[in-house]
Amino acid sequence: MQFIEKSILEAAYTYEGYRQLIDDLYDQQKSTGEDHSEEMMHYTKLNIARMNRLDKRSRLTVETLQQLAKIDRPITWLVITEGWCGDAAQIVPVLNHLAKENTNITLRFILRDRNLAVIDAFLTNKARAIPKVLVLDTKISEVLATWGPRPNEAQQLVMSAKAESLATDDLNLRQQISSKAAEQLHLWYAKDKTKAIQEEFLEVLLPIDPTN
Repeated sequence: MQFIEKSILEAAYTYEGYRQLIDDLYDQQKSTGEDHSEEMMHYTKLNIARMNRLDKRSRLTVETLQQLAKIDRPITWLVITEGWCGDAAQIVPVLNHLAKENTNITLRFILRDRNLAVIDAFLTNKARAIPKVLVLDTKISEVLATWGPRPNEAQQLVMSAKAESLATDDLNLRQQISSKAAEQLHLWYAKDKTKAIQEEFLEVLLPIDPTN
């Protein structure tokens, strides 16, 4: 069994607080973390726009609403994330829409690079991949399930691009592969319209035994 320290949860951001943090830092020409380069500012600007759009336009399916209604125990979704992460920008607004549908759900956010001990306990393929969602028993902070960093089909796109990149020593070609992969990934998110996020996250969440 794994547990999250109470102090970490007490210091975690609400969704509104997380969004405000990113906006405030951007106004100061900063992102979350220590890298405030022009490239990171570009990513942060894109992510703010993505989150604003998804806040307004995300729609939950009838099936999703039915599944959310079945959650009858207090649980906390603790999201490990960063403001510069493109996948997080596509996913966290959807989690917020999901959480608002059931009062048993508490949604909180922590920054990966301020909580390395936490993310290191939940690596993906030995990497600190984000966003990572920890589903907790609210009463005792036990980790019941995890999900992330992205839906399966999106993950396959990313892993294929990484394999292609590792197959060459040409740095320019690697950059081209990375740029093309990022473009394809966000096109995939746009076409999917959050359906895979809803379906796959709930597939992980709902088998949790509500009687425990």
